[in-house]
Amino acid sequence: MEFFIKSIASNLISRIIIICLVMFGIVACSENSSKSQSSGNVTSGQGTLDGQWEYLGGDAAHTRYSPANQINAENFEDVEEVWTWDGASFNAQSGRSTPSYINGTLYTVAGARRYVTALNPETGELIWSYGEPKTGRYEYSMRKDYGKGVAYAEIDGKGVIYISSPAFFLTALDAETGQPLENWGTPVPIEGFPKSGVVDMLADLGHEYDPYDGLPLETGYITTSSPPIVVNGVIIVGNSHEQGYYQSRIENVPGDILGYDARTGKFLWKFNVIPQPGEVGHETWENDAWKYTGDISSWAPMSADLERGIVYIPTNGVTIDYYGGFSPGDNLFSTSLIALDVKTGKRVWHYQLVKHDIWNYDTPTAPILLDVTIDGEEVPIVAQTTKQNMVYTFNRETGEPIWPIEDKPVPASDVPGEKLSETQPFPTKPLAYGMQGLVHDDLIDFTPELRAKAIDALKDHKIGPLFNPPLHRDNDQGYRAAYWCPGDGGGTNIDGPSVADPTTGILYVSTRKACTGRIIVSGAERDKNIKLPTGARFSDFASLRYDNVKGPDDLPLFKPPYSHITAIDMNTGDHLWQLPIGETPERVLNHPDLQDMDIPTTGTGSNAAMGVTEAVFMYASTASDGTSMLYFVDKISGEQLGGIEVEDRTNYGLMNYIHNGKQYIILQTGPKLTAMALYEDTDDDSY
Repeated sequence: MEFFIKSIASNLISRIIIICLVMFGIVACSENSSKSQSSGNVTSGQGTLDGQWEYLGGDAAHTRYSPANQINAENFEDVEEVWTWDGASFNAQSGRSTPSYINGTLYTVAGARRYVTALNPETGELIWSYGEPKTGRYEYSMRKDYGKGVAYAEIDGKGVIYISSPAFFLTALDAETGQPLENWGTPVPIEGFPKSGVVDMLADLGHEYDPYDGLPLETGYITTSSPPIVVNGVIIVGNSHEQGYYQSRIENVPGDILGYDARTGKFLWKFNVIPQPGEVGHETWENDAWKYTGDISSWAPMSADLERGIVYIPTNGVTIDYYGGFSPGDNLFSTSLIALDVKTGKRVWHYQLVKHDIWNYDTPTAPILLDVTIDGEEVPIVAQTTKQNMVYTFNRETGEPIWPIEDKPVPASDVPGEKLSETQPFPTKPLAYGMQGLVHDDLIDFTPELRAKAIDALKDHKIGPLFNPPLHRDNDQGYRAAYWCPGDGGGTNIDGPSVADPTTGILYVSTRKACTGRIIVSGAERDKNIKLPTGARFSDFASLRYDNVKGPDDLPLFKPPYSHITAIDMNTGDHLWQLPIGETPERVLNHPDLQDMDIPTTGTGSNAAMGVTEAVFMYASTASDGTSMLYFVDKISGEQLGGIEVEDRTNYGLMNYIHNGKQYIILQTGPKLTAMALYEDTDDDSY
């Protein structure tokens, strides 16, 4: 079992260095890097520019790459906490909001009200905040605290912050003052709302609704959980719905994508995520399901090619996780990657990642755009990582797969009324970077006794390959439930978004081993446990609850590593190295059954918040004793250089910015933001 770093071959290192020098001229690969490191300056090029962090993912390509190099392999141990900002006064909890650093100010969202806040980047001091007035439709909103961030554009020389709210309003704020923009949007007929600066996006979906209470629950429900993105003067807004495992009825509204004029707030276009008659993909909706069901939201962040004017939108599945008998067919554009022209909202190309998705394999992370060199030719690509531990890679202009994608047979369903696709798409390159399916050989094997206990723990569950389908409770096979791997929370997921280095073309992917078992029962039975169900008619089947399978003797069910990071060279599609995330938990390291055994580094079993700069790759995890850590890694070889203790567990993604010549790393630590920087000796004039 190989759990430690798999080093890159020396010729590959050389090739990557040559690419850096020839194609990008990056300072990190040159003799002048030491000067930049001491000065704190940043280099121009791909990724973020001039120390800024304008988008949720740093740049429109969502690489989360910064050319900052002040913090590097030689001095990272001198990094310390310089300030914290506590969002507790805004009732912040999740820690899933990455701040933007724009023109000397930090902007983020906090709390269930999704307050927009402007912070001093040197001290964390609050400059201004804005909160949307409460509404009935806000009260029902789910994922209120998951706003993730803001969008930004410069309009007529003025900086503007855009926010999409849980109640499904779009607001434009003056970046300097926090005041809603004048002469922007459409007046909202609700007491307390500003006279200008807001758009009620429900009006543009085309469904009857009440301004205060929103959509009737019998019709469906829609909200937002990621910020919009501004591309060439157009605001593109995604959306979110009630989680599919909280659904028992078949009606819902589609998560149509909306486009608005950034200067005026004028509605420009709507893209139908459920194709209407005459539109591409309409034939994939049988039983007239396109008329009444919905979801297919775009809750994960979007990315964009500014030069080509294309926005890339990842989607999730159709209404009701784990059962789709009422909507037979492949159900385009569910669980897909969609490329839209930002001016018109017209489809440029698409690819469906999962056909007729009943596994909750919603696409959880933003697509990443890179310019790479394949067989000597520069190619613009978009790479989408998934819960299934696969990277789907396309020419981002044409949609053609960079490497072949093969349709492979997958198991059929035994649930009455369910008809799955006979095949699913599997990329030939890059190879899968984590677990796919489950067999007994994947289970814990420190001792034969532990392996036997793990097998016994699974005896009432049906295991199998990737896309092992759910089972209903009264199945003829006598199983309690099916167990599919990865599951809802496994693979690459929302809490560990992928990052990339555009100067090398290396993609860094976090994954964890986690499977899902669900008890599938009638929709009527499930409905009794849902407080405010959406829709009118019961589904034949729905998910009653999660059915967890515990490992033996308080140990993980699987072989290690329990979670790891994979570096993938997107110039070739080859894996470069793998690294366990964090250290071995004490419950494993000090387990009485494992004494005197040489236990390799297992990883914690959690995904990692990651970031990459010109100088170093970094990720947040925990030490064996649970201490929160920030680890630094050689981004080419994968050698873990060391780590520093930080205040709390870091959620979602790291960000870097340069302010007044100083590099800051921002950690999203629960309700707080924690700023890290190099120790400053005030008596040392060389700093």
